[in-house]
Amino acid sequence: MSNTDANSGWFESVPPDNLEAARKAIEKGSAESPKDWPKKAVEAGFVEDKEKYYDKLHEAANYAAREAVKERERADDQQLKHSIRAMDDAERVANELAERAVEWAGSLFDDVGSGVDGARAIAAREPESEVEHRAVSLAERAAELDDERAELADTIGRIAPAVAPNLAEMAGPELAARLIALAGGLESLAKKPSGTVQVLGAEDALFAHLSGRAPSPKHGIIYTHEFVRGTRPEDRGSAARALAGKLTLAARADHYAGERRARLHDDLRERMATIRARADDEGAGDGEGAATDGGSADE
Repeated sequence: MSNTDANSGWFESVPPDNLEAARKAIEKGSAESPKDWPKKAVEAGFVEDKEKYYDKLHEAANYAAREAVKERERADDQQLKHSIRAMDDAERVANELAERAVEWAGSLFDDVGSGVDGARAIAAREPESEVEHRAVSLAERAAELDDERAELADTIGRIAPAVAPNLAEMAGPELAARLIALAGGLESLAKKPSGTVQVLGAEDALFAHLSGRAPSPKHGIIYTHEFVRGTRPEDRGSAARALAGKLTLAARADHYAGERRARLHDDLRERMATIRARADDEGAGDGEGAATDGGSADE
Protein backbone atom coordinates (compact mmCIF):
# COMPACT_ATOMS: atom_id res chain seq x y z
CA MET A 1 0.00 0.00 0.00
CA SER A 2 1.40 3.34 -0.96
CA ASN A 3 0.77 6.88 0.19
CA THR A 4 1.23 8.13 -3.37
CA ASP A 5 -0.89 5.64 -5.28
CA ALA A 6 -4.02 4.16 -3.70
CA ASN A 7 -4.08 1.40 -6.33
CA SER A 8 -0.57 0.11 -5.58
CA GLY A 9 0.28 -2.41 -2.87
CA TRP A 10 3.07 -2.75 -0.37
CA PHE A 11 4.84 -5.08 -2.79
CA GLU A 12 5.20 -2.45 -5.53
CA SER A 13 8.88 -1.86 -6.33
CA VAL A 14 9.90 -4.36 -3.62
CA PRO A 15 12.24 -7.20 -4.69
CA PRO A 16 10.59 -10.50 -3.63
CA ASP A 17 13.56 -11.50 -1.42
CA ASN A 18 14.27 -8.11 0.17
CA LEU A 19 12.65 -8.33 3.61
CA GLU A 20 13.93 -4.96 4.77
CA ALA A 21 12.34 -3.22 1.80
CA ALA A 22 9.11 -5.15 2.43
CA ARG A 23 9.18 -4.12 6.07
CA LYS A 24 9.52 -0.43 5.24
CA ALA A 25 6.74 -0.68 2.67
CA ILE A 26 4.39 -2.34 5.16
CA GLU A 27 5.16 0.09 8.00
CA LYS A 28 4.93 3.26 5.92
CA GLY A 29 2.23 2.26 3.44
CA SER A 30 -1.46 3.13 3.55
CA ALA A 31 -4.56 2.90 1.37
CA GLU A 32 -7.94 4.58 1.39
CA SER A 33 -9.77 1.26 1.05
CA PRO A 34 -8.98 -2.48 0.78
CA LYS A 35 -8.06 -3.88 -2.63
CA ASP A 36 -7.62 -7.34 -4.02
CA TRP A 37 -3.95 -7.22 -3.10
CA PRO A 38 -3.20 -10.90 -3.83
CA LYS A 39 -4.54 -10.52 -7.35
CA LYS A 40 -2.61 -7.28 -7.88
CA ALA A 41 0.58 -8.92 -6.59
CA VAL A 42 0.22 -11.70 -9.16
CA GLU A 43 -0.54 -9.20 -11.93
CA ALA A 44 2.52 -7.17 -10.95
CA GLY A 45 4.70 -10.27 -11.18
CA PHE A 46 5.63 -10.11 -7.51
CA VAL A 47 4.48 -13.70 -6.92
CA GLU A 48 3.25 -16.63 -8.99
CA ASP A 49 -0.08 -17.11 -7.23
CA LYS A 50 -2.18 -16.00 -4.27
CA GLU A 51 -0.75 -18.63 -1.93
CA LYS A 52 2.75 -17.34 -2.60
CA TYR A 53 1.51 -13.82 -1.88
CA TYR A 54 0.26 -14.79 1.57
CA ASP A 55 3.52 -16.63 2.24
CA LYS A 56 5.51 -13.50 1.37
CA LEU A 57 3.20 -11.27 3.40
CA HIS A 58 3.50 -13.56 6.42
CA GLU A 59 7.29 -13.65 6.13
CA ALA A 60 7.54 -9.87 5.73
CA ALA A 61 5.15 -9.18 8.63
CA ASN A 62 7.07 -11.51 10.95
CA TYR A 63 10.35 -9.89 9.97
CA ALA A 64 8.90 -6.42 10.60
CA ALA A 65 7.67 -7.50 14.05
CA ARG A 66 11.04 -9.00 14.99
CA GLU A 67 12.93 -5.88 13.93
CA ALA A 68 10.51 -3.65 15.83
CA VAL A 69 11.12 -5.71 18.99
CA LYS A 70 14.90 -5.47 18.50
CA GLU A 71 14.74 -1.70 18.12
CA ARG A 72 12.58 -1.39 21.22
CA GLU A 73 14.99 -3.50 23.26
CA ARG A 74 17.84 -1.23 22.18
CA ALA A 75 15.94 1.87 23.32
CA ASP A 76 17.42 3.73 26.27
CA ASP A 77 14.44 3.13 28.55
CA GLN A 78 14.77 -0.61 27.96
CA GLN A 79 18.46 -0.47 28.83
CA LEU A 80 17.45 1.32 32.01
CA LYS A 81 15.01 -1.50 32.75
CA HIS A 82 17.70 -4.15 32.26
CA SER A 83 20.16 -2.17 34.40
CA ILE A 84 17.88 -1.87 37.42
CA ARG A 85 16.92 -5.54 37.26
CA ALA A 86 20.56 -6.55 36.96
CA MET A 87 21.43 -4.33 39.91
CA ASP A 88 18.76 -5.96 42.06
CA ASP A 89 19.93 -9.43 41.02
CA ALA A 90 23.55 -8.56 41.80
CA GLU A 91 22.59 -7.22 45.23
CA ARG A 92 20.46 -10.26 46.08
CA VAL A 93 23.09 -12.80 45.02
CA ALA A 94 25.91 -10.82 46.66
CA ASN A 95 24.05 -10.89 49.97
CA GLU A 96 23.31 -14.60 49.64
CA LEU A 97 26.92 -15.46 48.82
CA ALA A 98 28.19 -13.20 51.58
CA GLU A 99 25.94 -14.93 54.12
CA ARG A 100 27.23 -18.33 53.00
CA ALA A 101 30.86 -17.19 52.98
CA VAL A 102 30.60 -15.64 56.44
CA GLU A 103 28.97 -18.76 57.86
CA TRP A 104 31.64 -20.95 56.30
CA ALA A 105 34.52 -18.70 57.34
CA GLY A 106 33.18 -18.57 60.88
CA SER A 107 34.11 -22.23 61.23
CA LEU A 108 37.64 -21.56 59.96
CA PHE A 109 38.72 -18.13 61.25
CA ASP A 110 38.33 -16.00 64.36
CA ASP A 111 36.62 -12.59 64.44
CA VAL A 112 34.52 -12.97 61.27
CA GLY A 113 32.20 -10.07 60.51
CA SER A 114 28.76 -10.19 58.92
CA GLY A 115 27.21 -9.30 55.59
CA VAL A 116 29.06 -8.07 52.54
CA ASP A 117 31.54 -6.13 54.69
CA GLY A 118 32.35 -9.34 56.49
CA ALA A 119 32.83 -11.10 53.17
CA ARG A 120 35.24 -8.36 52.06
CA ALA A 121 37.33 -8.90 55.19
CA ILE A 122 37.38 -12.64 54.52
CA ALA A 123 38.39 -12.04 50.90
CA ALA A 124 41.47 -10.14 52.13
CA ARG A 125 42.77 -13.14 54.08
CA GLU A 126 45.57 -15.43 52.91
CA PRO A 127 44.20 -18.99 52.87
CA GLU A 128 46.42 -21.73 54.26
CA SER A 129 44.45 -24.77 53.13
CA GLU A 130 42.27 -25.86 50.24
CA VAL A 131 39.11 -25.42 52.30
CA GLU A 132 40.15 -21.92 53.40
CA HIS A 133 40.92 -21.08 49.79
CA ARG A 134 37.41 -22.05 48.75
CA ALA A 135 35.79 -19.99 51.53
CA VAL A 136 37.96 -16.97 50.67
CA SER A 137 37.21 -17.40 46.97
CA LEU A 138 33.48 -17.45 47.69
CA ALA A 139 33.84 -14.25 49.71
CA GLU A 140 35.68 -12.66 46.78
CA ARG A 141 32.77 -13.51 44.47
CA ALA A 142 30.36 -11.82 46.89
CA ALA A 143 32.54 -8.70 47.04
CA GLU A 144 32.85 -8.58 43.25
CA LEU A 145 29.09 -8.83 42.83
CA ASP A 146 28.62 -6.01 45.33
CA ASP A 147 31.09 -3.93 43.30
CA GLU A 148 29.08 -4.72 40.17
CA ARG A 149 25.92 -3.60 41.95
CA ALA A 150 27.57 -0.27 42.78
CA GLU A 151 28.73 0.19 39.18
CA LEU A 152 25.25 -0.58 37.87
CA ALA A 153 23.86 2.02 40.28
CA ASP A 154 26.32 4.56 38.82
CA THR A 155 25.21 3.63 35.31
CA ILE A 156 21.57 4.13 36.26
CA GLY A 157 22.46 7.46 37.79
CA ARG A 158 23.89 8.58 34.45
CA ILE A 159 21.27 7.07 32.13
CA ALA A 160 18.06 7.92 33.98
CA PRO A 161 18.36 11.74 33.79
CA ALA A 162 19.01 11.50 30.04
CA VAL A 163 16.10 9.11 29.38
CA ALA A 164 13.58 10.69 31.74
CA PRO A 165 14.81 14.04 33.09
CA ASN A 166 11.64 14.99 34.97
CA LEU A 167 11.00 11.55 36.38
CA ALA A 168 14.64 11.09 37.47
CA GLU A 169 14.71 14.48 39.19
CA MET A 170 11.38 13.93 40.91
CA ALA A 171 11.84 10.30 41.97
CA GLY A 172 15.60 9.90 41.93
CA PRO A 173 17.38 7.76 39.30
CA GLU A 174 16.80 4.36 40.95
CA LEU A 175 13.10 4.82 41.72
CA ALA A 176 12.58 6.27 38.24
CA ALA A 177 14.24 3.19 36.74
CA ARG A 178 12.10 0.87 38.90
CA LEU A 179 8.90 2.58 37.82
CA ILE A 180 9.92 2.33 34.16
CA ALA A 181 10.87 -1.33 34.59
CA LEU A 182 7.61 -2.23 36.35
CA ALA A 183 5.58 -0.46 33.67
CA GLY A 184 7.54 -2.12 30.85
CA GLY A 185 8.98 1.10 29.46
CA LEU A 186 8.67 4.88 29.59
CA GLU A 187 5.88 4.99 27.01
CA SER A 188 3.85 2.44 28.94
CA LEU A 189 4.41 4.34 32.19
CA ALA A 190 3.36 7.61 30.54
CA LYS A 191 0.07 6.04 29.45
CA LYS A 192 -0.86 4.69 32.87
CA PRO A 193 -3.30 6.56 35.16
CA SER A 194 -1.84 7.96 38.35
CA GLY A 195 -3.79 5.45 40.45
CA THR A 196 -1.93 2.62 38.76
CA VAL A 197 1.43 4.36 39.16
CA GLN A 198 0.65 4.80 42.86
CA VAL A 199 0.46 1.04 43.47
CA LEU A 200 3.15 -0.19 41.05
CA GLY A 201 5.14 -2.80 42.91
CA ALA A 202 2.26 -3.67 45.24
CA GLU A 203 0.59 -6.14 42.89
CA ASP A 204 0.39 -8.93 45.49
CA ALA A 205 -1.32 -6.62 47.99
CA LEU A 206 -3.65 -5.34 45.27
CA PHE A 207 -4.70 -8.84 44.24
CA ALA A 208 -5.27 -9.73 47.89
CA HIS A 209 -7.49 -6.66 48.19
CA LEU A 210 -9.45 -7.55 45.05
CA SER A 211 -10.07 -11.03 46.44
CA GLY A 212 -11.33 -9.56 49.71
CA ARG A 213 -8.39 -10.69 51.83
CA ALA A 214 -6.74 -7.34 52.54
CA PRO A 215 -7.38 -3.59 52.51
CA SER A 216 -6.54 -1.55 49.42
CA PRO A 217 -2.81 -0.70 49.29
CA LYS A 218 -2.02 3.00 49.59
CA HIS A 219 1.25 2.78 47.70
CA GLY A 220 3.74 0.51 45.99
CA ILE A 221 7.43 1.20 45.48
CA ILE A 222 6.87 4.96 45.68
CA TYR A 223 6.89 4.35 49.45
CA THR A 224 10.70 4.51 49.19
CA HIS A 225 10.40 8.19 48.21
CA GLU A 226 11.08 10.56 51.09
CA PHE A 227 7.83 12.43 50.41
CA VAL A 228 5.87 9.27 51.30
CA ARG A 229 8.15 7.48 53.76
CA GLY A 230 8.93 10.71 55.63
CA THR A 231 5.30 11.72 56.03
CA ARG A 232 3.36 10.71 59.13
CA PRO A 233 1.30 7.52 58.62
CA GLU A 234 -2.14 9.19 58.63
CA ASP A 235 -1.07 11.47 55.76
CA ARG A 236 0.80 8.92 53.64
CA GLY A 237 -2.23 8.13 51.51
CA SER A 238 -2.54 11.79 50.53
CA ALA A 239 1.22 12.04 49.98
CA ALA A 240 1.25 8.91 47.80
CA ARG A 241 -1.62 10.22 45.65
CA ALA A 242 0.05 13.59 45.22
CA LEU A 243 3.41 12.04 44.35
CA ALA A 244 1.88 9.50 41.95
CA GLY A 245 -0.03 12.25 40.15
CA LYS A 246 3.10 14.31 39.59
CA LEU A 247 5.19 11.26 38.65
CA THR A 248 2.62 10.42 35.98
CA LEU A 249 2.82 13.94 34.58
CA ALA A 250 6.61 13.78 34.72
CA ALA A 251 6.64 10.52 32.74
CA ARG A 252 4.32 12.03 30.13
CA ALA A 253 6.46 15.15 29.81
CA ASP A 254 9.56 12.97 29.38
CA HIS A 255 7.98 10.67 26.80
CA TYR A 256 6.09 13.21 24.71
CA ALA A 257 8.30 16.30 25.08
CA GLY A 258 11.62 15.24 26.59
CA GLU A 259 12.06 18.59 28.29
CA ARG A 260 12.37 19.50 31.95
CA ARG A 261 9.21 21.10 33.32
CA ALA A 262 10.14 23.17 36.36
CA ARG A 263 6.52 23.82 37.26
CA LEU A 264 5.90 20.11 37.91
CA HIS A 265 8.58 20.03 40.59
CA ASP A 266 7.45 23.30 42.15
CA ASP A 267 3.84 22.10 42.29
CA LEU A 268 4.85 18.85 44.00
CA ARG A 269 6.91 20.63 46.64
CA GLU A 270 4.04 23.02 47.33
CA ARG A 271 1.54 20.16 47.60
CA MET A 272 3.78 18.20 49.96
CA ALA A 273 4.33 21.28 52.11
CA THR A 274 0.55 21.63 52.42
CA ILE A 275 0.11 17.97 53.39
CA ARG A 276 2.89 18.06 55.97
CA ALA A 277 1.60 21.32 57.41
CA ARG A 278 -1.43 19.39 58.68
CA ALA A 279 0.71 17.86 61.41
CA ASP A 280 1.87 21.30 62.55
CA ASP A 281 -1.67 22.68 62.46
CA GLU A 282 -3.03 19.78 64.48
CA GLY A 283 -0.14 20.01 66.92
CA ALA A 284 -0.81 23.69 67.44
CA GLY A 285 -4.50 22.97 67.95
CA ASP A 286 -3.74 20.33 70.55
CA GLY A 287 -1.44 22.74 72.36
CA GLU A 288 -4.11 25.44 72.50
CA GLY A 289 -6.63 22.96 73.81
CA ALA A 290 -4.25 21.77 76.51
CA ALA A 291 -3.54 25.33 77.63
CA THR A 292 -7.23 26.14 77.83
CA ASP A 293 -8.00 22.99 79.79
CA GLY A 294 -5.16 23.76 82.19
CA GLY A 295 -6.43 27.30 82.73
CA SER A 296 -9.88 26.01 83.59
CA ALA A 297 -8.43 23.59 86.08
CA ASP A 298 -6.51 26.35 87.83
CA GLU A 299 -9.65 28.40 88.16
